[in-house]
Amino acid sequence: MSLKLFPAASFMGVQCLATAVTALFCLLYQASAEIKTAVIEYREGDTILEGLQSFDDGLSGKRPAVLIVHDWMGVTEHTKAIAEDIARLGYVAFAADIYGKGIRPSDMQSAAAEAGKYKSDRSLLRKRAAAALEFLKKDQRIDAQQIAAIGFCFGGTTVLELARSGADIKGAVSFHGGLDSPNPMDGKNIRAKILVLHGADDPFVKASDISAFQQELRQGGVDWQMMYYGDAVHSFTQKKSGTDKSKGAAYNEPAARRSWLAMKSFFTEIFPQK
Repeated sequence: MSLKLFPAASFMGVQCLATAVTALFCLLYQASAEIKTAVIEYREGDTILEGLQSFDDGLSGKRPAVLIVHDWMGVTEHTKAIAEDIARLGYVAFAADIYGKGIRPSDMQSAAAEAGKYKSDRSLLRKRAAAALEFLKKDQRIDAQQIAAIGFCFGGTTVLELARSGADIKGAVSFHGGLDSPNPMDGKNIRAKILVLHGADDPFVKASDISAFQQELRQGGVDWQMMYYGDAVHSFTQKKSGTDKSKGAAYNEPAARRSWLAMKSFFTEIFPQK
């Protein structure tokens, strides 16, 4: 039997054809895929809540999901943008509504008052977060055993409380969230891996709170990590905060970019890779 050798030009032609086919496939996928986002009503007890669901309808099969908790301004266009960015990563995203349908603070004073209701009643805060998690678990697109929760500012506090409740989630990510430990023994209930993304110069999170929080996690035997971003204050992921660090809350592009990459890396660790 003789072995027929293809000329180099022919081989290169095959490679080019394969590359062209791959490119065409990618273009066809991009044309058919679409990030779909919808406003969804659900309940916690008698309270009607209004969250956002986002997913890539070009994907098939069950996939991991990410629960998103808003900052103290409630569900906003910024929340929607985060949900859609999460969906582009290949996950089903569900943005929880902690405050309730129609409750959308219009300024910092009303936001502080609304967030304060839940920070002073951690039991209610956990119930609102748990209601969103249970709703998300019913989504037929997801693998209900592969869920993470992320939150920003007030939302960071919320996802940590959800983890402290013993919720069945794979991971919790806090972006510039509050880190106080009102019930330190609750750390023993945490089943999720914890990632805290923190501005090193955040004036709103006391050093004593950070120390107590870390001690809670150690005593609870929690798998945790905390990343500090130099020159970053509170709300470093949010452009609406402006860039004046002297106010204590300001956008920081490097910290925002690096923290998002840290979250993505965390997801590749906690979710099974196909």
